[in-house]
Amino acid sequence: MLLYKNKLIEKMTDYRKETKSVHSGGIEDPFGGVTSPIIPSTAYNYLEKDKTAYPRYFNTPNQEAVAAKIAALEGGEMGLVFSSGMAATMAIILTFLKHGDHILLQNDIYGGTHDAISVELTKFGIQFSFVQGNVKSITENIRENTKVIFIESPSNPILKITDIQKIANVAKENNIISVIDNTFASPVNQNPLDLGIDIIMHSGTKYLGGHSDISCGASISSKELGQRIRETSIHLGSNLDAATCNLLERSLKTLYVRVEKQNENAFKIARHLEKHPSVEKVYYPGLESHEDYAIAKAQMNGFGGMVSFEVKTDPIQFQKKLRLIKSAISLGGVESTVCSPVLTSHARMTPEERAAINVKDSLIRMSVGIEHIDDLINDLDEALQ
Repeated sequence: MLLYKNKLIEKMTDYRKETKSVHSGGIEDPFGGVTSPIIPSTAYNYLEKDKTAYPRYFNTPNQEAVAAKIAALEGGEMGLVFSSGMAATMAIILTFLKHGDHILLQNDIYGGTHDAISVELTKFGIQFSFVQGNVKSITENIRENTKVIFIESPSNPILKITDIQKIANVAKENNIISVIDNTFASPVNQNPLDLGIDIIMHSGTKYLGGHSDISCGASISSKELGQRIRETSIHLGSNLDAATCNLLERSLKTLYVRVEKQNENAFKIARHLEKHPSVEKVYYPGLESHEDYAIAKAQMNGFGGMVSFEVKTDPIQFQKKLRLIKSAISLGGVESTVCSPVLTSHARMTPEERAAINVKDSLIRMSVGIEHIDDLINDLDEALQ
């Protein structure tokens, strides 16, 4: 009988993250293959086993393999992979909140999260508040029934930076679970567990997948918190299938080379657009003109592949003039894309809510890919003319 064996995270603790990206997690192939085999079964023998494997239990071979790799990259004890980033977010929230509890959220978070909180938590009698993502505002809005603080840094779409360690400290002092959406940074640029955060979530559809061809999400935490999230998630049924887990594992092997190139390109584009006469304002945490530059420099290893900017021309006509860069929803792929947040990620927020977080009609959010920088800049320049 051939037995598949998951690699252990512990075997990789002495290696750097670039190496973990390639070698951590995974499944040892009994035939000697260097890539993990896909084990698609949804029915497993349960007799004489120490656990019952089942896809909805988040414990089949490919699920555990890729979750172990993500956990290793973030420095966590336990990872879980979901069918989408929103599935991961809601699983975390519903694990630690019940009727009568309160959650504090940074107001300039992903529009889909803002919408889900506003619509769904009301049904469960869970209270919520959207506040500025700084220590003063969060501390002032903590209530006796506050159980979770949820932040996002860099934020979507204007790339505000939150002082992660200070927020984590506030949460610990008040016995509150701290959660961060680390999607924009990726494990390459930022590791919030090292700064005291309790739980990290990712929309793996973005940088973890990196090729605009899979939908997935992830949570990373201690084993104790991870087991609690898993128990809730079993009931929600938001698991990821074996084939997609395998595609995600494949993508993670190139995470570092992809993101480092995207960091490099994004910084050059931000510097170029900052001087462009047709651009009103550029948002990029790697620019010294960014209001949170000092915090970003202190807590990030790289400034990311996202650049947002306000154009003086018509934002839709600008996008239509682009030849190389595609107008598309989502981000984090190897190809460069742009979108108008008011029409996509933040479309379901009211104009007043968008104005409160400075999301203007003229704002363009650019996900910078790995193309040659000169080709990208030429395309932007031609469209801005």
